[in-house]
Amino acid sequence: MALALQTFPTVKDAGAALKVAGTRYLGGGTLVVRAANEGDVSISGFVRSTEPALSAVTVSGGTVRIGASVTMAAIVRHADLAPLASAARAVGGPAIRNMASVGGNLFAPTPYGDFTVALLALDATVSTGDGELPIETFLAKRESNHAIVTAVGFTLPKEGGFRFLKVSRVKPKGISVLSIATVLEQAPDGSVSSARIALGCMADRPIRASAAENALIGRKLTADGIAPALAVARDGTSPPTDPIASAWYRNEVLPVHLGRLLLASKPWPRRKE
Repeated sequence: MALALQTFPTVKDAGAALKVAGTRYLGGGTLVVRAANEGDVSISGFVRSTEPALSAVTVSGGTVRIGASVTMAAIVRHADLAPLASAARAVGGPAIRNMASVGGNLFAPTPYGDFTVALLALDATVSTGDGELPIETFLAKRESNHAIVTAVGFTLPKEGGFRFLKVSRVKPKGISVLSIATVLEQAPDGSVSSARIALGCMADRPIRASAAENALIGRKLTADGIAPALAVARDGTSPPTDPIASAWYRNEVLPVHLGRLLLASKPWPRRKE
């Protein structure tokens, strides 16, 4: 059976069309089209919107708003989004990054969704037709969300404050064994004054490593200083066992890779003007 595609000029009109049973929203298509091609008979048609705001990136005074249709490739190219380039590059190869959208990545199941891990560490908000939600709230009930995601927003961290790491068996575009994003702030004496740590592939969706965050406060980023955080890094996790890695393996390597990321000192590369 052929799948119908309807295109609407506004998100509101597209949202109304989504009320028809079997209709799915089409962003980049890397998830929903694959599902249809693999035989998901619950999908009977696609809906998309060409509203300009969906493809817009706005950076003003350190505040960022990225439209849900913005692709990973566009983020990599955007000079003002240099801190996020590493996370965007972690999504597939060049062909996938040219299609994969910010909004679609929010719904990507484990072991995908690496960019969402970065957004969780950045304490992003998710805008939909129903309003704006903290990303943690959105992720907790994303399967029941029937409103179209329109944008994500966050504040750019201080230079060197954001770090991202994807661990995979196949380089450079393998599926994640796990991914980690951190946003840290340090006091003048070098101790950590605030910490956000997000983990991918350590549950059925990206999660915060709250125990590790709390253990970092007041500590310096040295091997001894981060040891308490690494000791509790697994707390609250429930990693899956899949063809990429076992739950046991993910639990074993998490403290190792989190330690390497926390001890890294290089800030993100900035594009030369």
